[in-house]
Amino acid sequence: MPAWAAPRPTVVLVHGAFADPTSWHGVAARLRGQGYAVLTPVNPLRGPAHDSAAVQRTLDTVDGPIVLVGHSYGGSVISNVHDPDVVSMVYVAAFAPTQGEFAQQALDPVRFPGSRLLPPALQVKVVDDPQGIAGRNLDGYVAPDYFHDVFAQDVDDATAADMLAHQQSIALAANLEPSGAPSWSGERTWYLVSAQDRVIPPASQRFMAGRMGAQTSELDASHASLVSRPDAVAAAIVTAAG
Repeated sequence: MPAWAAPRPTVVLVHGAFADPTSWHGVAARLRGQGYAVLTPVNPLRGPAHDSAAVQRTLDTVDGPIVLVGHSYGGSVISNVHDPDVVSMVYVAAFAPTQGEFAQQALDPVRFPGSRLLPPALQVKVVDDPQGIAGRNLDGYVAPDYFHDVFAQDVDDATAADMLAHQQSIALAANLEPSGAPSWSGERTWYLVSAQDRVIPPASQRFMAGRMGAQTSELDASHASLVSRPDAVAAAIVTAAG
């Protein structure tokens, strides 16, 4: 690298609800193959304030510029991360709340009809959680019989089964927690809309992308575009990395 060249940014990939860092494996492999350092922190799925602090602890280990990427609820998390080393942000079928807004508003069936993330596909359970009242919390998860069709209809059966095995539940309160001041305001932002999304309606994604002033493109993909279309998602991240 020439002495005057800017350092290549580290890419930090933040997963969303009903997933874990393995959802980024295909994208991360492609980015590493192009010489990028990639980190895939665990997103605790407890709420934007708590989870953004967890992601920040990963960012604190990075020297140099960062491209911060969020999928699904991970977008709510990165919107609450304020780090001066972040040079661009990429939202992949993700929530992009403004101040005081909570993720569930982006699923408003009046303004943005079409989400299938409803009972019986969406189920709840009580979990052990030190962040919850008396060490317990109420979490949501996608019922196994509906996971493939609702969350990732464009992957094969084996891939869907692997994704289901890695599913992590999310605190129901996480999608009702008001967001802080959005870090995307004033940042260089990209948004990849999933045009066949059955979780976050594409119209909602387009609205959030437009509000951010993001450079927007669309994939003919499910909510899980990072799994079904890793080449296209990685390419968008490389573009954002500049």
